[in-house]
Order: sequence, then C-alpha cells, then structure tokens
Amino acid sequence: MKKIFLSLLALSAMTGASVKAQRVCGSADHYQEMLHTDPLFKHNHDQIELQTQYYQAHPEAKVRALKTIPVVVHVVYNTATQNVSDAQILSQIDVLNKDFRKLNTDWSNTPLAFQALVADCEVEFCLAKQDPNGNPSTGIVRKSTTVTSFGTNDAVKKNAQGGDDAWNASKYLNLWVCNLSGGVLGYAQFPGGPAATDGVVITHTGFGTTGTAAAPFNKGRTATHEVGHWLNLYHIWGDDGAGCSGSDLVGDTPNQADENYGCPSFPAVSCSNGPNGDMFMNYMDYTDDACMFMFSAGQKARMDALFATGGSKASLLTSLGCTVPNPTACGTPSGLSAGSITTSGATITWGAVTGASSYNVQYKLASASIWTNTTSSTTSKALTGLSASSVYNVQVQAVCTSGSSAYSSILSFTTSGAPTCSNNYEANNTRNTATSISLNTSVTSMIGTSSDKDYFKIVTLSSAPKLKITLGTLPFDYDLKLYNSAGSLLATSQNGSTLSETITYNSASTGATYYIYVYGYGGAYSNTQCYTLSTQTSATNLKLEQAEITESKASITIYPSPASNKINVEFFAASNQEVILNLYSPLGQKLNSQRIPTTDGLNTASFDVANFSNGIYILEMIDNEEKKTQKFVIQK
Repeated sequence: MKKIFLSLLALSAMTGASVKAQRVCGSADHYQEMLHTDPLFKHNHDQIELQTQYYQAHPEAKVRALKTIPVVVHVVYNTATQNVSDAQILSQIDVLNKDFRKLNTDWSNTPLAFQALVADCEVEFCLAKQDPNGNPSTGIVRKSTTVTSFGTNDAVKKNAQGGDDAWNASKYLNLWVCNLSGGVLGYAQFPGGPAATDGVVITHTGFGTTGTAAAPFNKGRTATHEVGHWLNLYHIWGDDGAGCSGSDLVGDTPNQADENYGCPSFPAVSCSNGPNGDMFMNYMDYTDDACMFMFSAGQKARMDALFATGGSKASLLTSLGCTVPNPTACGTPSGLSAGSITTSGATITWGAVTGASSYNVQYKLASASIWTNTTSSTTSKALTGLSASSVYNVQVQAVCTSGSSAYSSILSFTTSGAPTCSNNYEANNTRNTATSISLNTSVTSMIGTSSDKDYFKIVTLSSAPKLKITLGTLPFDYDLKLYNSAGSLLATSQNGSTLSETITYNSASTGATYYIYVYGYGGAYSNTQCYTLSTQTSATNLKLEQAEITESKASITIYPSPASNKINVEFFAASNQEVILNLYSPLGQKLNSQRIPTTDGLNTASFDVANFSNGIYILEMIDNEEKKTQKFVIQK
C-alpha cells in the first residue's frame, strides 16, 4: 500500500534537508476502492481469478505465443512541459518491450539465486497504427486541459472531466500521461473493470527515459510496474502492511513483509525468507527504476492466463491496431445463415470480407419498420432478447478503412416456440408471499422481468432434515440463496453464466421452515425460458457437490462489508475436522482466534469487532489441507 511521508516532508521544510523520492503507486488503493463500490467489478475479477487458477493448474493447455498489444498514449497536459515529446513516448514503449521480453540488459544483475526464475513474458507493445474506426494513426492523442493536476479518481480518462476518453479497451491498451497529484507515480485498473476506464495512468515525470522523466524514476519502470497490475499482477508483498500473511498469488516469489525502497543490498531478509530474502529487484516491488529488472515465471503465467481462450484480454490478440490500414474497397458480406435458434435468440454467421475490421449487424421483426443495430468484430453475431415464435429479418454490412460496404441481402429466420412452465407461482416476490412447495420434488418457474424474484417455502421432515437444493436449466446467470424462518441468510450459490446452482445444508433442524430465494444476477431474466428447482432431503449428511468443493477452496465469505460491530464468516468444509480462524490487525498482530469443529457443508462463525478501529484486517483460515486468507474492511 502507498505510504505518506508528511512528517519527513515537514522536517525537510524546516531543516532544509532533502528527502529522497520514494515510489508511490495508486493501484492497490484504486483496486480496493473498486472492490467496495462496484459489485460488478468484484464479480468479474473473481471470475478472472478462477480462470487464472484453472489455467495455472492445467499446464497441458498452455501455448507458447507472442502477444502484441496496440497502445494509444493519451497526453493530457496543462502546461507545455507536461506535453511530453514523441521521443519521450517512444522511449517508454522501448522500455516496455525490453522489460516484458527479457531484453533489458540489466536483468543479468538479478542475484544468482533468482536468475533461473527471470521470465520472458512474451508480451510486446506497439504504438497504434490505426484508430478504432480504421483510420491511420500515430497512436498518440494530445489533449490540452484546464485541469492543473489529476488524482486517482479516473477523471483523466473522461473528456467531460478535463481528460480524454478511452479507445476501445478490447482492442487497445489505453495509457494516459498527465500531471498526477499527491506524489503518485501511476496507477492501473485491474482486469474486470469498466471498459471506459480500462488502462494505465502515469505521471509525466515518471514516464519514459528522457524529457521530463526525473531520477530516480527515469528508466521507464513505473509504466512496467503499472502495466504489470493491468495484466493482473499484485504487489509482490501482498499489500498486507508488514504482516507476512498477504499474497501476490504467485508461487515463485518469496513471502515478503512489505515494500522495499531505493536500492537494497542482497539479501534483504524478511518474513523468515532467508537465505535469499526478498525478490526486491522484481518490477512489482517499490525499488528505484535502476534497481528493478525482472518478472518471474509465475508472474508470466498469471499474465498468460488473460490471453488464453476465455481470458479477459484475449480480444487484444485479434486487434488490428498494430496494422497499417489498407485503403482497399470494402466488399458486401454474403453467405448469411442462422443457427442455434431458440425461443429468444439465434446466431448469425457470414463469409469474411477482405479488409473488413468489423461488421455492422441490423435486425428486426419482419412486421416492424425499425431496425436494431449492433456490431461484431468476427463473422458471427449472437442475437438475444428475441420474441418466441416470431419471424426476424437480418442484414450485415462490412466496415473497412476505406469505408463501409452496402448492406447484404435480407436473411429471414423464425424463433422457436416458448415452453410452458408447470406454474409461475406469482406473486411470490417476497419472503412473506413465498410459495410453499413439497420436498423431494422438482418445480419449473420463470424469472419473467428484471425485477422479478421468486421465493419458495419448505418445511423439513423430522425423519430427514438434511437439505440439498439445486437450481438448473438456467437461461441466464441465476443465483440461489437459503434463509431460515427469521430471514437470516444461511447459504448462497453464485456460479457464473448458466452453470447450475447447488446448496447443501446439513445443519437444518427437524420440522423447521426455510425459504429458498431464486433471482437473476444483475437483473437477468427470461420471459420465454423456465428454470428447474429441485429439493432433496436425507437423514444423514449429504455430500458436497464438486462445484461447492471448488468454491470452498476458492474463497472465504465475510459479511457485512464494510463491517462495524460484527463480522460473519462462511466457509465450506468436510465433517469431523477442526478449522482454526485467526484475526489479524493491519500490522499483522493476532487479535482473536477460534477453533471450529466442522460439519459437512457450509459452516459459519462470527467475531465481535465493535472495539476495532477503522482499517483493513485479515482473516486467516487453517485446516488440515491448506492456509487461506481474506481481507475485510472495518468502517464506522
């Protein structure tokens, strides 16, 4: 986390002594702010982390491939000095290419103990040769502003706030250069955030190797560090203060107490990580530019995952941003066909047009006069939200650097008929209006609008109180929760996409009332497709589903967030274990500890935090297999 050195600065002002500049990165604070204010970012980032873990666990799926990323540099300046030169920009691109390809000559300064881990990350960068519309470009956009300095609130990324709007983040790395306030050298948005603010911001005095770049941050490593965050790398010490319990989620970087400044001597031992100590020469530490010169193989693997199939930055690999636009004529698409037709959607495909950078697609009900417009960067487009048993018309237009083609001939197709649910059980939008359903049966129902919520009521059997609830045949991303009769949340299942949801609850009481809550994530719904809700009971403990086991190894749930008086902890475990829960202060001091005998399924615990000060705390869970940590915030 960034450090503030007000007392040292005050002393310097009084005595005339100089204080050596120290690196201040705003990415960790920006990341925490987004986690607590943007639920969609947290959901997306969690999914990216699961995909990263899967990629790292399946080495057979890894493909050695060079990734070339088009870069647009937005120079947002208030004074002529801040309007950095083309030469300064080119020096920064050169440093990025050397650092991410292990072509920097100073990598050989890595201590021998770590040299085998130094990685060629196989990532290259080019200044964009064409803009998102296919027009020729230098990859540099200059914007004069009346704003004298910017903070880390993303204003520099917005034209309306004195900055400059981002280019298409799925095709370009947006890199803003400006005058940052508060001593911050730069900050980046981690993967999973909004496209409109995706990218990296660097202050002009820490950018490149010439011009306004000032020692000790004049070797371009601030951008290397921040692009590392943009490619899903955390600070090497795990941002836990000096607690030795944080993690950067990379296996080959030593556990480290906190950040290093300046140019430490090897070895710099902390957290009992001797004899080799901290990997302070890693780009993700806080040392001076001249003293950081490596990424590790484990960090490279995290970056690679973003570009694998399904990775959040895979679309950059198909960008034409590094290609000089070809002003050839644009042909009209042909060979349109419709497939994967359902009650509410269809996938349209067509033949590729030479020179096309994208395609415009328009569709409408055959009986309508107004078209709905959308775009595609490939030769297919999935249309959703269609009406059942209806005839639709669709046309496609190619977009080239020389202009757009005519629209293709009209293709017509008919959507499938809508299924009939056994019962929609409306109105059951609240717990007080929940519909009673029988155990050990399946029902079908529908989330018919963005505000529709379905509550169901069950009463456990005295002979078989253990519960298993399954939500399947999902048209979109639906989630599942279980409450007791008092309305307290007992368990949650929140798999992504259309994966089935399962709750196994072995702590149910006999003859007790419970409520099942079914809802669409982010307002997802379908008024044409049904879901299936099944309940199962047992006299003995039910085994966890594989998805629940995977979830148990992936996370600990802590709520409320932020907390004030009490935190509740949820985790999955097998029966007949003993789990240790330790609570640590921001400085790593153990504040409380509990030993929890577990049951098979969801387990809960709570801590009284009423007397704790505001801040970021750490919960550690130790079972017979592994140790896991989770941060949480206390705010009063």
